[in-house]
Amino acid sequence: MQEITLQELARQLGAELKGDPARVIRRVNTLDKAGPDEVAFLSDSKYHHLLKGTNAGAVIVTPADQDLCPVASLVMADPYLGFALAAQALDTTPPPAVDIHPTAVIADDVVLGDGVAIGAKSVIESGVVLGDGAVVGPGCFIGKNSSLGARTRLWANVTLYHRVTLGDDCLVQSGTVIGSDGFGYANNKGEWVKIPQLGNVVIGNRVEIGACTTIDRGALGDTRISDNVIIDNQCQVAHNVSIGYGTAVAGGTVMAGSLKVGKYCIIGGAVVINGHIEICDGVTITGMSMVMRPITEPGIYSSGIPLQPNKEWRKTAARVMRIDDMHKRLNRLEKQSDNKN
Repeated sequence: MQEITLQELARQLGAELKGDPARVIRRVNTLDKAGPDEVAFLSDSKYHHLLKGTNAGAVIVTPADQDLCPVASLVMADPYLGFALAAQALDTTPPPAVDIHPTAVIADDVVLGDGVAIGAKSVIESGVVLGDGAVVGPGCFIGKNSSLGARTRLWANVTLYHRVTLGDDCLVQSGTVIGSDGFGYANNKGEWVKIPQLGNVVIGNRVEIGACTTIDRGALGDTRISDNVIIDNQCQVAHNVSIGYGTAVAGGTVMAGSLKVGKYCIIGGAVVINGHIEICDGVTITGMSMVMRPITEPGIYSSGIPLQPNKEWRKTAARVMRIDDMHKRLNRLEKQSDNKN
């Protein structure tokens, strides 16, 4: 179990402490459930009512809310960021592997940095380079001439094909496949002819990739994921996609080939994005949207029909099917009105 004094926690958060510096904190919890050895946070004013009755050992609050806090407080401008940093300080997640398991299969020429850990039954092929502190969980496969940067971690059963490059401080969750073939075929009189995918996948530093996500290798050039990108579970990133610095991609999103996504974009869950288009920097796409054309201006974009009661949705669907007919009738009425005038 992790534990930390409020004094040390305040230092790590960069927060101002109001309360007993020697109090020991062991966990992070919600305002309504936290106990005396736990820290909570308040980042939304609609939870003020929970602050008044909290039993937390301390609460991370803004300067505006510190006088409302009945217990010790850690005062900082962004309590949600404070929550993230506190959760890191008190994280009890075990590492994917410790030391090098005797059942791991490691080629003779693999380069192992200092402090590398490799889990049971993982296979590391020829030409692989693992940086200092890299961790490979059990059951992983790392193909020829791939590399992991310093402190990069793979959870169990991650597959990296040949010539895949991950930078420093990356995290890849279980079941993810990086470097698989993109969907490239020619058609010869009804018969599909495979196009070998000859590019690579190049992933930058501090990239996190969720469980069971697939990132295809490039057809000729490379699929590229820039630094500080986060990708959720069960996403599909097709061949030659490029994702810019600091972009976040929520679960179930599908990106078609040769898409270029700019910096600092936020892509909601289950979004589908066409290939061979470009999305500029600073774009937010809300969940379940379908993006078929380039986006050239920053902003928030949406598509699709929000949830309705089934009876109303059936009426909406019926009317949508008649839009073309309604448009033609409206044009006729407008012409008749213009002629009368």
